[in-house]
Amino acid sequence: MNFKDEALRIKDELISIRRRLHQYPEIGMEEYETSKYIKKFLMEENIEYKEYAKTGVCGIIRGTKASSNNIKTIALRADIDGLPLQDEKSCNYSSKIKGRMHACGHDAHMTILLGAAKILNKNKHHFSGNIKLIFEPAEETIGGARFMIEEGVLENPKVDCISGLHVDETIECGTIMLKSGVVNAASNAFEITIKGFGGHGAYPHITVDPIIISSHVIIAMQTIRSREINTMNPAVITVGSIHGGTAPNVIPEEVKISGIIRTMSKEDRAFVKERIINIVNGICNSYRAKADIKIEDSYPNLYNDEKTKNFFISSAEKIIGKENILLQKYPKMGVESFAYFANEVPSVFYFLGCANKEKNIVHPAHSNLFDIDEECLPIGVAIQCQMAFDYLTRN
Repeated sequence: MNFKDEALRIKDELISIRRRLHQYPEIGMEEYETSKYIKKFLMEENIEYKEYAKTGVCGIIRGTKASSNNIKTIALRADIDGLPLQDEKSCNYSSKIKGRMHACGHDAHMTILLGAAKILNKNKHHFSGNIKLIFEPAEETIGGARFMIEEGVLENPKVDCISGLHVDETIECGTIMLKSGVVNAASNAFEITIKGFGGHGAYPHITVDPIIISSHVIIAMQTIRSREINTMNPAVITVGSIHGGTAPNVIPEEVKISGIIRTMSKEDRAFVKERIINIVNGICNSYRAKADIKIEDSYPNLYNDEKTKNFFISSAEKIIGKENILLQKYPKMGVESFAYFANEVPSVFYFLGCANKEKNIVHPAHSNLFDIDEECLPIGVAIQCQMAFDYLTRN
């Protein structure tokens, strides 16, 4: 099987799909037209599918080759939502929806998975086993993966392995990058309400000032990272919002602090959450205030399974050569909802180069000018096809 040639043969179709999707982005859990487009494509290719998590879709290709071995199932995943951002690109495929944009490459991810579906379905007589095609909603917001998992997307048939990708504007088209172990951080949003006793700014001694107390809390929380976590372990505690008070001469009743925690291990994640609770309550108690602390359990760490990663590399080498496979040195502090899948089954997640300096395709993801070199589309299709085919046909 020459998946590279097959992907190149449908390159024009891939570009057309991607540009159509790019023009009509929808944000998380509102991807109704996007979901319809995906289902229509799968129906036209005679690929069965089921709906999950409101706007999510999972197609399935069942290999028809007879086999005496255990039947395996591999999943390939793409996210489908856009961002609440105005597209400022000047091109004939820029977003037609005001204030909505595919600024993170999810249009490319969908295109690659649809292209892989087309080729793999055409060649299903060459393999036994199953390929699940998971189109995940709301990756940018609430993480549609966890809802799809709760609704059984990894079952019936049970998924044995999963592969996902993300286009990356920091590496050139024609290359990929991946990492062993932890790939992306875990995320925990928090909100702290410090409740004091308000009064006149001229008489602070008869108040319990939540603004002063919140300043102590914010500084003290930073010592968790600098003094209590191994200095070799990446971690971030960011306070992004402080709200309190209405006038310069009034001490308010309460202050609200909100922010985000990013950690790279389950142990550090649990430790930081516990220490924030202890520190906030301790400081508030010492100043005669009360605290209401809410820490959300958001996206977990994304881990690449070592065996699956090595198997993937052997497949990717057949498409782009060993010299174009880059090893990611450090994990990314950003989060990725593929982590929910990776915490359930052996997985590999990699970054597909989409930059091209000669074409001025260098703008960062989540920016108004983000774009991709569309030459990356058939590369992504071929790699996903090769990975799935090799996994299902190996002894």
